[in-house]
Amino acid sequence: MNLRQAGLLPWIFPALLAVPAFDVLLSGRDLADSLVALEAVAPAPRAALVNWLQRCASLLLLVASLEQIAHHAARRLPVYLPLVAAFGLYWLGSVGLPAVFGARPVFGHDLLYAPAAGLACCLATPQEQGRIVQLARDALTGLLLAGLALLVWRPSLVADVGYAAGMLPGLPRLAGLTPHAVTQGQLAQVFLLLLWVRPYSRPMADRAAWALGLTVLVMAQSKTAWLAFALCAMALLVLRQGPALRQQLNDPSRAGTLVAACAGLCLAVTLGAGLLLSGALDQRAADFLASEQGAQLLSLTGRDRIWAAALEEWRLHPVFGYGLSLWDAEYRNAIGLPHATHAHNQWLDDAARAGSVGVATLIVYSFTLMTLCLRHARASGGLALALGLTLALRAVGEVPLSLQGYGTELFVHLLLLVTLAATVFPSETAADDKFAEESLAAPARPRRRTRSGRLAGLAPKGRAAPGIQAAPAATSSPWGRRA
Repeated sequence: MNLRQAGLLPWIFPALLAVPAFDVLLSGRDLADSLVALEAVAPAPRAALVNWLQRCASLLLLVASLEQIAHHAARRLPVYLPLVAAFGLYWLGSVGLPAVFGARPVFGHDLLYAPAAGLACCLATPQEQGRIVQLARDALTGLLLAGLALLVWRPSLVADVGYAAGMLPGLPRLAGLTPHAVTQGQLAQVFLLLLWVRPYSRPMADRAAWALGLTVLVMAQSKTAWLAFALCAMALLVLRQGPALRQQLNDPSRAGTLVAACAGLCLAVTLGAGLLLSGALDQRAADFLASEQGAQLLSLTGRDRIWAAALEEWRLHPVFGYGLSLWDAEYRNAIGLPHATHAHNQWLDDAARAGSVGVATLIVYSFTLMTLCLRHARASGGLALALGLTLALRAVGEVPLSLQGYGTELFVHLLLLVTLAATVFPSETAADDKFAEESLAAPARPRRRTRSGRLAGLAPKGRAAPGIQAAPAATSSPWGRRA
């Protein structure tokens, strides 16, 4: 599929990464003074170039979404109503209604970008999805590579060189051209997932990309990203290589490998039990909890106070919540939590902003997403389940499903919607769509007439054209192809 056939929708994914990246690049931040930045209530002024990039990205988001919706309607392509309805209901309950009926009503044009892009992504076809995954992978390659390169030129801009609270002492904590190291870790993890299902065509480039992604993932020192990648990797292994692994285990010639694996597992369990019985782990755990890092862990790095404030707002405004202006500079200054830009939990954030209405719609939306991820895990090559797990784990400490404005958080959310929409797209329609594109792209050739007077290549009446019948079912799922 060429760029004209793919439309503008794939280009919104690089735009979602470019605006925050340029904002960081031109901000002149110093991560060594990250504590001072957290205590500042008012946001730092933005460069004029970033404001213009933001306007261009907003315009691209709206134009690409309208083009996708109009193109889908003009061709009368099918719409998967459960996904579209769940997404629309969640935006209405978490953004639309609180903006009007919340305790502090507020409405702006920036609230329309995320629903427009989400609706357009819910209409993605398998061919459009293949182009989106490829472009998102390439955009992440550039973002991670630029952040790593700036570590040599401007280390304080992209890394906390003196970071000492991680599990890798002496290693700088890399934030790259993202707002925070946690965001950098999540994007590196998603990049590795996309690279898994859509590898580069050249082996050397593919291996270099894997080395880049793993390096950034380690240097980001985000335990949530590490855990998410481990779980997603296991899911992808089971779904993509599971049958081959079972076949190898059933092979009598490989019985020695199975015995060695079982022996290694037994040895690891024995060593772990010995450490527990010796009491060495108990002493190390006590020393850790008595340290500054342990105190942060017990208080969930200070998030317990933020969660308490969110629960209090839900108690005071139980139906439609406080409103979308919650966690703005004025509110954070009033409660004495200058770093609390959101509730650091998807459920509590929706409860505080949108009340019980927001929580109810979040339950419906989350249930729909996870049901589709599990039902179509194998058909999507494991990517739907991997992205679903990523968002679910991140929802514990962040707000990855937020539809208020747009940014790096919306990047993964929209990728999941595209993956689910393309996976549930009817395979017959996808095959016809691909055959029609190939027919339009191929040059017209003169046809000869048969003895019966019919043009060669035309099927007899009542039978389908041979080109459509010959289209393989795999055309509706482009997973695993190199590009």
